[in-house]
Amino acid sequence: MSFQQWMESRCALHRTRRYDWNALKFQADFDPKYRRAQMRYLGTGGTGVSADSNTVPAEHFTFSTMIIPAGNEGPMHLHTDVEEVFFVLRGKVKVMCEKDGQTWEAILGERDLISIPPGVYRGEINIGEEDALMCVMLGANKPITPTYPPEHPLAKIKR
Repeated sequence: MSFQQWMESRCALHRTRRYDWNALKFQADFDPKYRRAQMRYLGTGGTGVSADSNTVPAEHFTFSTMIIPAGNEGPMHLHTDVEEVFFVLRGKVKVMCEKDGQTWEAILGERDLISIPPGVYRGEINIGEEDALMCVMLGANKPITPTYPPEHPLAKIKR
């Protein structure tokens, strides 16, 4: 591969991306409030999508954008192996965290960021009136698929 081809293979242009509303469809099928879409740029992230030839291969972390419609949410989940970063580009998102029975929450708006360490449950709800758009970064090239709290209904669903 030439240097030019190699560098071009490391570009993920917005015009060549599409939102994947099916990446987390099993959650939305359980309850429509979990409907959201992922647009992958670097690797496939932690949604369980095994491959996407239209992304830059991830070496050290993944990067995607996520649309969360107004009122919808990403359920509480746990990454045991990676830090996860949310960076809000548009909208207002409530982030909830829990570890060892202790809880914490914050409201993130435009250009706000949170870094959540491995081993901390996290969930987010779009509390605004428009679609929220956020960047999501995970600290591994192929993160382990997250798990849900044992009492959460999604913990019992097979993908």
